[in-house]
Amino acid sequence: MTEILVQVGSEERIPPVARVVEHPAWPVLKDAVEQIRPWQSKDGSIDFEAEGAPAPADAERAVRRVVQAVGELSPLLPHDSAYHEALAKDLSAWADGGFEVPDFLDSLLAFQPAAHREDGLQHLVVFPMYTQNGNPDRNLEAVVLRMVWPDWLAELERTRYDNPLFCGITFEDFTAGYDTNSAVLFPETIAVRQAPERFTWGGIFCDREAARFRRVTDAAVDVLGLQLPEDIAAMVHDQKRCEEAFVLWDMVHDRTHSHGDLPFDPFMIKQRQPFWMYGLEELRCDLTAFKEAVKLADDGVPQARDVQYAVLFDRMFRFPVTGERVRNYDGLGGQLLFAYLHKHDVVRWTDNKLHIDWQRAPQVTNQLCADIERLYRDGIDRPKLVHWFAGYELVSTYLAPHPGSRWAKGPDALDLNQPPRKLVDDVLPDEFPLSMFYEALSKKLKNVIASTRGITAESAEPVAA
Repeated sequence: MTEILVQVGSEERIPPVARVVEHPAWPVLKDAVEQIRPWQSKDGSIDFEAEGAPAPADAERAVRRVVQAVGELSPLLPHDSAYHEALAKDLSAWADGGFEVPDFLDSLLAFQPAAHREDGLQHLVVFPMYTQNGNPDRNLEAVVLRMVWPDWLAELERTRYDNPLFCGITFEDFTAGYDTNSAVLFPETIAVRQAPERFTWGGIFCDREAARFRRVTDAAVDVLGLQLPEDIAAMVHDQKRCEEAFVLWDMVHDRTHSHGDLPFDPFMIKQRQPFWMYGLEELRCDLTAFKEAVKLADDGVPQARDVQYAVLFDRMFRFPVTGERVRNYDGLGGQLLFAYLHKHDVVRWTDNKLHIDWQRAPQVTNQLCADIERLYRDGIDRPKLVHWFAGYELVSTYLAPHPGSRWAKGPDALDLNQPPRKLVDDVLPDEFPLSMFYEALSKKLKNVIASTRGITAESAEPVAA
């Protein structure tokens, strides 16, 4: 009999029977999870007294369907057998306990994807969780994903960018919490009785990032009349090239959060501070990935040039015009990068067209990275509040603060008798408003940005701005 094979993200070819999403139990599991999700409260529990609530027996039947489907699919994934056994116990315990706030710590601890980073390896994941930049409630979600770990990436991780927790991943299929803008699978989003001492993995969906990048960049290039180098124009239409660029970018970015001259404990960066400090940290990690990509390109790594353009375009075209204007720190980083390059004559908006000095772009982008690194190094010797003001000064050198800002008026405009965290209340939600350039670009791209919700590699075709 002729066996029909399926082409997957890597060069690997596998029989279709091995694909979780083609097994009859997958739609059963997905349907059961989608049935349970609307019954759940924000914390993941089910209030059987609420309007529209199911009978407890109906909820129990739905959970049994999930458990049974996981049991049927698990033999396809022997590397996850311990996790699936723990998952079945956590699901049953949730039902037996009356569907109170779920606790899936045992199954979380049993899930160890970073221990088997094998290119193309599938995982079936079911957890009560929120999805970052997606669903804020802890609903049950089911995701089938595939590891992205080609030999060239594994070699770079082993020899230059050690990051034992990082998992590049792609979607196979998912439930409603991922039909959103979420592109990550992080363990801290999962409902547990207590956070484990340390997390052992973190996944980023490079296929969604690549698809979103392609669609927005294609539209932005058209709107801005930008002329791309021929090979980069080809990259924007190549999903696989973009996925490789993003998985390398992500790996270096993620590692950078705990490397370098850091004026803070990397595990403390979630402490309350002005949102421009988060923006500078995320931009530092992205520009470090850019800087390393320049070195890797000189060393002949094929994906490295694509990483540089992915960082520049995603940061300049998508980040500033995505999301609400309320403490939008990722947007701020994109605004700062564009303004920095503009003030150094690397980008010019002339005759209603955007021009980029491709020769000088690497040098000046690395210069901004060096400025942020210098801010950090000096920050080690500063009090926290002085460091926040130094960060403000760096950002406001290139981005005009809101005219009503108290922080822009300096320390005398603030009550310095308060602890620093209280002074964060004096930061305006949109401390650094969009420039006129970005106001206009936002109007042109808003429909394209909205269309990337839930995007996958299969739905990544361009749409008109």
